[in-house]
Amino acid sequence: MLGFGTIAKKVFGTANDRKVKAARPLVDKINALEPEFEALSDEGIKQKTEELAKRAMGGESLDDLLPEAFANCREAAKRALGLRAFDTQLKGGIFLHQGNIAEMKTGEGKTLVATFPAYLNALTGKGVHIVTVNDYLARRDAEWMSKVYGALGLTTGVVYPQQPEGEKKAAYACDVTYATNNELGFDYLRDNMKSELSQMFQREHNFAIVDEVDSILIDEARTPLIISGPAQDRSDMYATIDKVIPDVADEHFTLDEKTRQVSFSDEGNDFLEERLTAAGLLPEGQTLYDPESATLVHHVNQALRAHKLFTKDKDYIVRDDEVVLIDEFTGRMMAGRRLSDGLHQAIEAKEGCTIKPENVTLASVTFQNYFRLYDKLGGMTGTAATEAEEFREIYNLGVVEVPTNRPIARIDEDDQVYRTAREKFEGIVAEIKAAHDKGQPILVGTTSIEKSEALAEMLKAEGITYNILNARQHEKEAQIVADAGKLNAVTIATNMAGRGTDIQLGGNVEMRVMQAMEENPDADIEAVRAKIEAEVADEKEKVKAAGGLYVLATERHESRRIDNQLRGRSGRQGDPGRSAFFLSLEDDLMRIFGSDRLDKVLSGLGMKEGEAIVHPWVNKSLERAQAKVEGRNFDIRKQLLKFDDVMNEQRKVIFSQRRDIMMAKDLSEVTKDMRDQVIDDLVHDYMPPKTYADQWDTEGLAESVKEHIGLDLPVVAWAAEEGVDDDDIRERLEEAADKYMAEKAEAFGDETMRNVEKQLLLQTIDAKWREHLLTLEHLRSVVGFRGYAQRDPLNEYKTEGFQLFETMLESLRSDVTKKLAQIRPMSKEEQEQMIAQIRQQQAAAAAAAAGAAAPAAVAEATGTVREGFDENDPNTWGNPGRNDSCPCGSGKKFKHCHGRLA
Repeated sequence: MLGFGTIAKKVFGTANDRKVKAARPLVDKINALEPEFEALSDEGIKQKTEELAKRAMGGESLDDLLPEAFANCREAAKRALGLRAFDTQLKGGIFLHQGNIAEMKTGEGKTLVATFPAYLNALTGKGVHIVTVNDYLARRDAEWMSKVYGALGLTTGVVYPQQPEGEKKAAYACDVTYATNNELGFDYLRDNMKSELSQMFQREHNFAIVDEVDSILIDEARTPLIISGPAQDRSDMYATIDKVIPDVADEHFTLDEKTRQVSFSDEGNDFLEERLTAAGLLPEGQTLYDPESATLVHHVNQALRAHKLFTKDKDYIVRDDEVVLIDEFTGRMMAGRRLSDGLHQAIEAKEGCTIKPENVTLASVTFQNYFRLYDKLGGMTGTAATEAEEFREIYNLGVVEVPTNRPIARIDEDDQVYRTAREKFEGIVAEIKAAHDKGQPILVGTTSIEKSEALAEMLKAEGITYNILNARQHEKEAQIVADAGKLNAVTIATNMAGRGTDIQLGGNVEMRVMQAMEENPDADIEAVRAKIEAEVADEKEKVKAAGGLYVLATERHESRRIDNQLRGRSGRQGDPGRSAFFLSLEDDLMRIFGSDRLDKVLSGLGMKEGEAIVHPWVNKSLERAQAKVEGRNFDIRKQLLKFDDVMNEQRKVIFSQRRDIMMAKDLSEVTKDMRDQVIDDLVHDYMPPKTYADQWDTEGLAESVKEHIGLDLPVVAWAAEEGVDDDDIRERLEEAADKYMAEKAEAFGDETMRNVEKQLLLQTIDAKWREHLLTLEHLRSVVGFRGYAQRDPLNEYKTEGFQLFETMLESLRSDVTKKLAQIRPMSKEEQEQMIAQIRQQQAAAAAAAAGAAAPAAVAEATGTVREGFDENDPNTWGNPGRNDSCPCGSGKKFKHCHGRLA
């Protein structure tokens, strides 16, 4: 019997059905315009863009322009790429423009879909960012789709790591810019560490379309982006602590695999105290419970985590004396990414690699807070519905499932559950052999490099040829995925499963044409293409007859989304296909979530060796376990975000202040207000209101004025005068300070003084913000314990974080005032003397490094002084790039010398 909910859905349709239906009239309008746009010349299409842009900038809404813009874009794509967008692709584009996530299955042409809303929103002249999961896809999509944007008269840019600064700036200035989420986030942080507006790359955050939105906004959103600088070197301590950990016995610690937490027991603490005292790390008589031991306890805990929670070839690989992290969601190497808080150093000590110094945070932002900067956000993926609540709650994004262009013909088998991993893998090899014998291509999904290589060995023993795709073969990814749909192909892949590249039955025509042209550049491309298309079409029919692509997963993931992603590789555009999951009670998910009960049930059923249980109930039970894990992970991310929101409000204030300072021509009023506030505070502290003159500390005030304002004033004599109160003293101090600074401005020259004020303000803000970030990190690590006192850690963090921010702003005023009071112009003799001294030091250092036999190297390292260079006048420095030689002639890079951020 059908439930009321099911009956209502049949009568009224679901909310998703209604959204899809509402887009139909718009699609009909676009289709009705098609003949009119087909009649346009190539130049006419570009002219249409100019006309639409004028109307958009003149105030006409983008929603009104949508049918014409989409029709123009469809025609341009048809001419540039030979691809005419299906109605379902237009619907996907409409939902993206409306600020939703368009859930579209693999092979539905998401790359083309993005061009429609990107074109429409770029008409405002504010720029559009298209975000991809890796640099390869950013470059590939930008190159491929630039043909469409070019035909429409728009410019396309791509941003990638280590890009020359001029090229990167030009890419951000384009109408449509392709980039990875990491590069966008890091450029945002770098921009807000610059000292000139002209050096900033990013424009306003207008509209972003995030490809593989679930991967970027959910999987990768657990860890913030951090720009850091080196701290003191403590490699000896890591190495010494690491020697202790292998001797730690099971009773010395507790491990919770569900929450990935590990901690020492009381017995473990006693054992550690004994061993660390013997190693000289813990002073005699001091215990691990003493406040002085906090840093040591932190590093011992990190070493324990490194040994018990992080596994080689699963969480990281060791390559060229370097620990390289592996993304748990995509299986890709994350070169350059390091774990914070000394954890990476603990893993380096464990693996015997060179231990690199820890870093201190200079700037950080979470992906959640970066992407919430955009006025409008849209996203595309094949799998978003299971996380719809998180997208709505955190990003205010709706999820719309876009129907497939053709019905799905894939067969999804029930899970097969074996008792042991050995039986499971024997079953998998038998299944692969059976499918391989009839020519069916197979994509085998594994959860780690270790497991993919173990399975590969088993297949080798059976004489089955295969391709393996994991972090070690990262560079060949596109090629391996392109071949995965060929007859008899066996592809073993870790989680990544080749996001962004279609697995086409019979092979990928484009990839094969590219290969053929590389081998023989003089060949006729049309003839080559025709020949390859015929071969692929013939092979595709054979693959279809064999059952299409078979996706065989060797384990379930914590997230249903990643399982659905893998499943979705098969059955694109109505192709036949098949998917199955082979599991065992020894798998991580099964082991952690109640496999004991299932083991008893299976034993009761009298299962024989090598037998598997297959039943829809098992699938349901597993999905419930996965939903629990997803819910817990969402709570973790939500909690992380709540804490980061506190810092985010402060970050916005600091970054907007920096921007205002960079835009301002004259900051003398700002520095005067700061100076007056400092004087006000000093008078208030030494001459408190409602006190008598004999209670004033005028000597202390005179000393503080000398320290902060740089003036030796007769404050004691002033205070002794008849009828003088605190307001009179305040006025006299302000007047003397203003006069002193006016004389200084005259000596420097007005323009130079304004520049000095600007640079000083920026450098002091940056230094204070760095200190503040470190203080907040420490506060965050201890505030959790307030829960034991029945106080909400988040509220405590908000209150104390706000107080710390106010304290930081107060010390900022004081520091800027003090520094401005201390600076003075250098005499010509002093400048020449200092330059000669720098040259001498550099020459001596270079000679010591290179030996007496290399005078040429010394001359090169010393460099030349820029003509008219003045140490105290940044206007005389020219405009060197961060990596250019410093104009002072030190031979150092500018960023390590006079361009160094304080």
